[in-house]
Amino acid sequence: MSYPGYPPTGYPPFPGYPPAGQESSFPPPGQYPYPSGFPPMGGGAYPPGPSSGYPGAGGYPAPGGYPAPGGYPGAPHPGAAPSYPGGQGFGAPPGGAGFPGYPQPPSQSYGGGPAQVALPGGFPGGQMPSQYSGGQAPYASQPAAMTQGTQGTIRPAANFDAMRDAEILRKAMKGFGTDEQAIVDVVANRSNDQRQKIKAAFKTMYGKDLIKDLKSELSGNMEELILALFMPTTYYDAWSLRNAMQGVGTQERVLIEILCTRTNQEIQEIVRCYQSEFGRDLEKDIRSDTSGHFERLLVSMCQGNRDENQNVNHQMAQEDAQRLYQAGEGRLGTDESCFNMILAIRSFPQLKATMEAYSRMANRDLLSSISREFSGNVESGLKAILQCALNRPAFFAERLYYSMKGAGTDDSTLVRIVVTRSEIDLVQIKQMFNQMYQKTLSTMIASDTSGDYRRLLLAIVGQ
Repeated sequence: MSYPGYPPTGYPPFPGYPPAGQESSFPPPGQYPYPSGFPPMGGGAYPPGPSSGYPGAGGYPAPGGYPAPGGYPGAPHPGAAPSYPGGQGFGAPPGGAGFPGYPQPPSQSYGGGPAQVALPGGFPGGQMPSQYSGGQAPYASQPAAMTQGTQGTIRPAANFDAMRDAEILRKAMKGFGTDEQAIVDVVANRSNDQRQKIKAAFKTMYGKDLIKDLKSELSGNMEELILALFMPTTYYDAWSLRNAMQGVGTQERVLIEILCTRTNQEIQEIVRCYQSEFGRDLEKDIRSDTSGHFERLLVSMCQGNRDENQNVNHQMAQEDAQRLYQAGEGRLGTDESCFNMILAIRSFPQLKATMEAYSRMANRDLLSSISREFSGNVESGLKAILQCALNRPAFFAERLYYSMKGAGTDDSTLVRIVVTRSEIDLVQIKQMFNQMYQKTLSTMIASDTSGDYRRLLLAIVGQ
């Protein structure tokens, strides 16, 4: 599937960039195991994107300008993938050595989420996770948006008072019925760190477990969403991975979505949390639930050892592009280990430069080559890594779209992405969603959900 601005052609150049005659040498601008009965995480199956029928260049802006507001390329044809704001179309070679005007959010986020794990207190079952017992969060909790130039829709509330919020939640659940709106107002307007403090205050004040009380008052998707919001960030990722590999079958899309998109620090924290809370080794579980080249890719990812140097080495990008071509399109068969090595080690900015070098050299974009050389889960995993290197918010926007497209809704995916990105880059995800699908994320959520579940989702996402 083509991504916004990839292949990077057909857009007007940024004024003065690259300098005339130097196009090729310049980079582009730019515990809580739930009791039985808890709704299971959704099947993990996204409706597959069509294998053909991608929009061509028709309706794209001519050199010299974008269409006026409202004149963006139209909605997708019935049964076809949505049009992406790209260049000549998926798989088309770039039109020249330079890559002017690569469209992406004002500041591409190459990091992941807030690397915080909760403060202790208020855990389901009254048990404090073992690694949190010292009374201090063991990991850094600097909001990722402060360092990445991206923006979440949820920010820490000013004048926060955990005891006052705990009292509001207690009153909302007392007596006959439940005041869901009061719960929504508190939960949707507090950061994850603040929610952990509310849990601790609730137990101190009332001698009761907030999560157990909420579970007794709520059900279905609303329950799943509330419980996800009250899980510490790292624990929620670890729990999602465990849930994806429990029982019959494996939800490979969940493994890809988490392991291929998080930062080194986040992955290392997830691995430690998985071990301490579930008493299991994440890498061993991956090995027993997956196989072949997909298994090797996920094992590489869960090392949390990607180069995170933000500087780009253009000579290395050229060499890696040559190696990838010779491992795939330039030979009979495919040398899968070469793809695994480069995509698992190189930084996201370096991979983006490699993709551009590959397009210049091979007259085909790297995503298209991977589609031709791989299939199944390993294809999805490799493409997820490259899509995050190009435009991480667009990757999550696409995931959200397919969670709601067609009959039924993959609510677990919808909940997981909205919750995990709400303090990181959900603002940019909304912008990309609007650009890619010509509708707002909130509009699609409103038409696909209902009741208090819809109200809480919309309160998190915003208009």
